[in-house]
Amino acid sequence: MDRDLLDKLTAWRRHLHAHPELGRYEKATSAFVQEKLNELGVPFVAGIGGYGVVATLRRGTSDRSVGLRADMDALPIQEASDLPYKSGTANVMHACGHDGHTVSLLGAAALLARDESWSGTVQLVFQPAEEGAGGAQAMVADGLFERFPMERIFGLHNWPGLEAGAVAVHHGPVMSEPGRFQVTLKGTAGHAAKPDLTRDPIIAMGHLLVALQTIVARNVDPMDSAVVSVGQIHGGLAPNQIPTSVWIDGTYRTFKPTVRERVMARIRGISENIAATFEMEAVVEFSIGGLATINTPLEEEMAASAAKSAGLTLRRDIPASTTGEDFSWMLKERPGAYVWVGNGPARDGGELHNDRYDFNDAILPATAGWLAAVAKQSLEGELSNAPVSRT
Repeated sequence: MDRDLLDKLTAWRRHLHAHPELGRYEKATSAFVQEKLNELGVPFVAGIGGYGVVATLRRGTSDRSVGLRADMDALPIQEASDLPYKSGTANVMHACGHDGHTVSLLGAAALLARDESWSGTVQLVFQPAEEGAGGAQAMVADGLFERFPMERIFGLHNWPGLEAGAVAVHHGPVMSEPGRFQVTLKGTAGHAAKPDLTRDPIIAMGHLLVALQTIVARNVDPMDSAVVSVGQIHGGLAPNQIPTSVWIDGTYRTFKPTVRERVMARIRGISENIAATFEMEAVVEFSIGGLATINTPLEEEMAASAAKSAGLTLRRDIPASTTGEDFSWMLKERPGAYVWVGNGPARDGGELHNDRYDFNDAILPATAGWLAAVAKQSLEGELSNAPVSRT
């Protein structure tokens, strides 16, 4: 990547960082993407599944096609950094690097547009609402794969703690299946000085919080992975009253449907039985936030081969993460692969979803370069070499 393009992409990335928008509200972000695609001379269609944009590059006579995807939304976090381009929107920031992903795909568009060595069709998918707001599902439901044909699809995520610019390609599972649960314990309210006349949901919830932690330790095969975490607890309005109800909100993460069903069954069973022990009612609700993100075999090898052809360090030894990604809904429809590109050392707030996080602009040549390389690799159809070693 030449210096002029890198400087341009860096300026674009910092603009997006300073102007973040939450999922389903990416109006200005989508307009910015459309403006830059016009500057690059790349045709596009907007309004796919909300504020989604799909740009199309065609060259030569090949009927092969491939998709490249980037997410655009930010998080409901107040930025704590002192960057000159820090978020200008209260309680919203790009704490996951989607600003960098968006600009990486624009960079790939620029690289592919000036490269005459490939033939076929590349669909550039700018997805809204990845952070739990159903953006991938919305684009699929809006006819993404019917309206913009692609044989396979690829995506990436920046990864703090991994060497800057290195590409991690997983064998199979990359990220877990995220799910959410809410448990409400309904007791009987009364004066805190007369607890014998009440059914205290706070006491019961204390027992439930501890018991839920036994699910991973005692109900999931040690050779499988799972997480059960409670992130919110709400109940009570006065120090001298025992409330009517208390509720918790949490997340579970699994890689296998059988493990997911076991975890959900235990959350429900433990909640209902603890409620019964304390003579009260439990209301348990679940929402499945996505699917496990799992690379398909051929596309996994294409992703690895593309990293090498782009001159990037390839890592095949990084374990999967219990974070989640709605790119999984696209992988449900088409084969593909999802990789991590190193963001460099995770220090001084450098972890994802931290209020001081910032995408590393120095990796833009790697992220844009890998996206362009994997598109060309896919359009060639066959791997030019034997499968890449996983050592």
